[in-house]
This record gives sequence, C-alpha cells and structure tokens, in this order.
Amino acid sequence: MTHAIDAAPQRGLPLHAKVMIGFVLGTVLGLLAHFGAGNAHWVQLLIDDALRPFGQIFLNLLFMLVVPLMFSALVLGVAELGDVASLGRLGGRTLLYTAGVTGIAVLVGLVCVNLFAPGTHLDPALVQQAMNSNLAKSDAIIAQGHQLNFVQIIVDIVPHNIVGAMGDDSKKLGLVFFALMFGIGMVMKPSPGTQALKNALHGVLEICMHLIGMFVKLAPYAVTCFMFVLCEQMGWEVLVGLGWFVVTVLVALAIHGFIVLPLWVKLMAGMGPREFFRGVQEASLTAFATASSAATLPVALRVAEENLKLPRKVSRFVLTVGASANHHGSALFEGITVLFLAQIYGMHLPIGEQVLVLVLCILGGIGTASIPSGSLPVIAMICGIVGFNSEGIGIILGVNTFLDMCRTSLNVTGDLAMVVVVSRRSGEQDLATLEDVVN
Repeated sequence: MTHAIDAAPQRGLPLHAKVMIGFVLGTVLGLLAHFGAGNAHWVQLLIDDALRPFGQIFLNLLFMLVVPLMFSALVLGVAELGDVASLGRLGGRTLLYTAGVTGIAVLVGLVCVNLFAPGTHLDPALVQQAMNSNLAKSDAIIAQGHQLNFVQIIVDIVPHNIVGAMGDDSKKLGLVFFALMFGIGMVMKPSPGTQALKNALHGVLEICMHLIGMFVKLAPYAVTCFMFVLCEQMGWEVLVGLGWFVVTVLVALAIHGFIVLPLWVKLMAGMGPREFFRGVQEASLTAFATASSAATLPVALRVAEENLKLPRKVSRFVLTVGASANHHGSALFEGITVLFLAQIYGMHLPIGEQVLVLVLCILGGIGTASIPSGSLPVIAMICGIVGFNSEGIGIILGVNTFLDMCRTSLNVTGDLAMVVVVSRRSGEQDLATLEDVVN
C-alpha cells in the first residue's frame, strides 16, 4: 500500500510563477504608493486594516497545522525506518552533514562580510535614524537574546511539558525530540495497537498536507501584500543606505545556494544541478513567500517525493528535523550581521573571535526558531557573547523582511539537498523504484 500524495492536474500558471508575479506587483505598487501618496491616511488604513491582516491570516493558516504535520511526519519517518539501528545511521549522517555544510555557509558569509565591509559604508546619521525608528522592536529582540543561552537550548531539547513545547516556537526542538522518542517506541513495540496508531497518523499527515496544499494557493496574494507593505514604508532611502549590507548577504546566499549546494549534491549524490533546481524550485519559492521553514514543510515533503523521487521514510525524517535544526541561510545571515554590527561600531574582530562567531552561528542555526525573523534574537545573543552592544540590530529591521525571505529560501533548499545526499549515501532506493516493486 502506498501513501503518495495525489497530484492534481495544474491549470494555468504554476504556483511559483504566480508568486513571482505577486512579488513584482507588490514591489512596484508599494514604491508607487510611497512616492505618490506619502503618508496618506488611506494608505495606512489599507495596510493596517487589509494587507497586513491578510498576510498574517495566511501565515496563521499554515502555522496552525505545523505541529500535527511535524509530529505525524517525523513519527512516521522513524517508524518506517524499521529498526533503531537505521535511525542511528540516518540521524548520524544528518547531524554530521548539518554541522559541516552549515559551517561552510557561515564561512562563506564571514569571507563576504570581510571583503565587502558593509558596516563602513553607512552614513552615521542614517544609522542613528534607523536605530531610533526601530528602538522598541530592537529592545524586544535584545531582551529575547539575553534570555537565550546554549545550555538552556540543549536542556529544552528534552521537554518537561510537550504541550508547552508545541505552543512555543523557540522550543520546537522539544517537539522533534518527543516525536523521535514516540517513533522509536513504535518501532520497538510492534503490535496491532501501534499499527492502528500508525495508520491514524498516516491519516493526520494526509489531511494536513491536503489542507496546507489548499492554503498555499494564497501565497501569491500574500507575498503581494508583504512586498507592498515593505516598499511603501521604507521606499528607497533606507534600502539604498543599507545597500552594501543587502548585497553582501545576497552574494553570500547566492554563493552557497548556487555553487556550494549544487556541488555538494553532485559530488555526494550524483544529481546534476539542473535536475536538482528543477525539482526544488516550488519549495524554494514557497519558502521565499512565507519566510518560514516550518510553514514550507508540507510543500518540501511533496517536492521530495514527487519531483526528486526520494524515499518517503528518509524525506519525512530528514525534512522534519531540518525544518527545526538545519538552517544554512539563517546561520550565514547571523554571521554576516554580527560582523556588520561590529564594523558599524568601529570594532575589528580578530581571527580567533571570528572563529568563535562561526561556531556560535552553527549552534545558533540549530537553535533558531523556524518562523519569520527567528534569527534576530540569536544575533542579539551572539553579540553579547562576543562582547559588544547589540542595540544596532535596529538598523537592519527595515530590510530584514526581504532578507528573511531570501535566507529562508536557502534554508529549505539546503534541507532538500540534505535529503538527496542522505538518501543516496544511505543506499536507499528512490520512490519510483519502491512503487514499482509494490505494484
């Protein structure tokens, strides 16, 4: 019996094309409103009463299904591995590859920020203006950062209250751990009862996938709203002023996303770049639209099974863990931002401290919440550990939304690259072959 997701025939433009149209349309309309209407009352009403609420509703529709989706997908992924030894091998490879490739991502970011030196190109008056306009937000982020520490992150991996972990985005790793233990228990205690529960979880997963497949059709309209709000409020002023920072981040993301990951997939799994990018493009663009690895999980699961033809039991395990712990783009961004803020303050971090930043970003990538702007509290924490004031984080908030979308797209692309490599290095058959055997 197979549980492949039914693929409905597509009509008209594909979803990723609609998302790109929404991105361009929102950007153009937002800039026109910024320059043509200024601070007109009707524009603020449109944003506050229509566009921003619609975007939040779209995200909430996705987030409300994240917990049942993650739990059912990971439990089934573990249960379908068949034995605990397979779980150990698969988990070991996933952890090793996560640390290694995330380290490469951070290193790429640190090299770029040292070469471009974006913090030395900002007008001090612009720095102060941006920091003052985002003072309240930056204070809240800094407070979150001060509450974070790596020891506590490790402790929270084992939740004392699973219901609390489900409701706290910063403790989603606790849910992952619980699902792993639950799946291991299911493997170790086969019985008619556990088989019935397994079938029920298949039903939960299929329902979640179907519902989110319906909700994600709203992504083009949501991204139009997001880009309109961003461009109408910021215009060109701060965007141009922070241009060096934006370019630095985008160049680093592009190097890792279009050079490092394709080489890794080619060398480690034998899959060509064209085949890989053709398979993952829908998930990458959905991640760009939602700015959330967790919200993109259902699309990534479907893409891994249908487009990349990867074994279901591996993709469910690796992608569900990756949505919480494998954040190449976030770790890269965190490293760049820490050195950028150091440059703004006129601080030169020696190689030793930059190596410390690299290690902290690898660990921080694991502890980053899989939600929009989840990197910011981690950045505040790393700044405190390295030894300088993190208040300057307020200057990047104006461009953070766009960069968050970009780095989340890399996070999801990295997750899918991980599935490809782990599947092939584990010697697993692809999904098509398995289905041929079953049929």
